[in-house]
Amino acid sequence: MPDLGPVTARLKSLRERGGLSIRAMAEALEIPASSYAAYEDPKKFKKALLPVPMATKVADVLEGHDVARHLVMALAGIAATGELMADPEDLADRLDAVLLDEIEVGYSMGGGADVADFPIVQQVPFSRSWLSSLTQSPASELFVARGDGDSMMPTLLDGDIVIIDRGQRTLRQQDRIWAVSYGGFGMIKRLRALPDGTLQINSDNPAVTPITAVDGEAFLIGRVVAIVRKM
Repeated sequence: MPDLGPVTARLKSLRERGGLSIRAMAEALEIPASSYAAYEDPKKFKKALLPVPMATKVADVLEGHDVARHLVMALAGIAATGELMADPEDLADRLDAVLLDEIEVGYSMGGGADVADFPIVQQVPFSRSWLSSLTQSPASELFVARGDGDSMMPTLLDGDIVIIDRGQRTLRQQDRIWAVSYGGFGMIKRLRALPDGTLQINSDNPAVTPITAVDGEAFLIGRVVAIVRKM
């Protein structure tokens, strides 16, 4: 895409072409005028492109004021054909999403005591606002794994995606689901701290025998904060 100048200046130009003031635009978008004005202020909005959701809303407004839709969508890096050309991180950012690393939790390349010991399979995009509703931890503390086998059925099915918060590494509530390492192997299990100081590693499938880990045998990798299932 050719360099057409800062996106803030281009947005301002298109708004003025449509004959709208900042206040009128903000009212049409149903947001505070100060919130909209920030998108036209290069000191406040420093990204190269508008987020796709914002560009779409602005296009909806300006289209009714004789401003071609594709000119507005170009501010988000979308061509007139509708194609969105971007690398994965840029694309996620434009869609107000974040990319979480997916790890192979069942296979450790080291001691299995930390997420860094497990291989990264791919990156999976998730809505930033949805993730913030799950946990107060930043996205950098979150990662993804998949259910493997039937030991946690019916709670967790084979192939289900789990979102794990490695910012939570202390067992404060009983019977929550965690990514845990035991004997150098990762697993997704329900944990219970016993009065004698040991840790009971439980499976939701009653056919699977619980494991009791003594001090130093098990490591908490992170707490499962969501299960995502394809219907």
